[in-house]
Amino acid sequence: EGKMIPKKYTCDGTNVSPQLAWSGIPANARSIALICDDPDAPSGTWVHWVVFNMPAATKEISEAGGLPAGAQQGINDFKRIDYGGPCPPSGTHRYYFKIYAVDMTLNLKEGATKADLLSAMQGIYLHRARSWGNTSARDCRCAMVHSKMVLADPFGRHPILITGSTTLLS
Repeated sequence: EGKMIPKKYTCDGTNVSPQLAWSGIPANARSIALICDDPDAPSGTWVHWVVFNMPAATKEISEAGGLPAGAQQGINDFKRIDYGGPCPPSGTHRYYFKIYAVDMTLNLKEGATKADLLSAMQGIYLHRARSWGNTSARDCRCAMVHSKMVLADPFGRHPILITGSTTLLS
């Protein structure tokens, strides 16, 4: 957590999504959702990626957005239904990759917004985990972001450390 995101995953590189891997999804989960956003953007939190309805058995997303069958993507703040890599106009920004274990398949259409997804999950997601990396307008480098995956209950009171990791591979 907190290391620099490799250039290839940014607008200064090939702008492909990183490989993400996780474990510890609760047995009663029916789907998985992912949101990647930047809370440090000058205009407010900037959404880089929205993915939902990944099968609960999914354990990773391969580099360049290799999504499993059935997964759907929402629209990001670049107005694309795809991953949009970090592209800070200035300074160093944090980019959060958040995984949600959801107890149902969501009734959302391709192109749903982050707000649509959060609204649809309100009160029904089982656990949430996040990992984050940094990137700077001047310095997009580093080999890897690696962290333990921590899931919190929907009320955020009881963080649960689970086995496995969320990794951004260079």
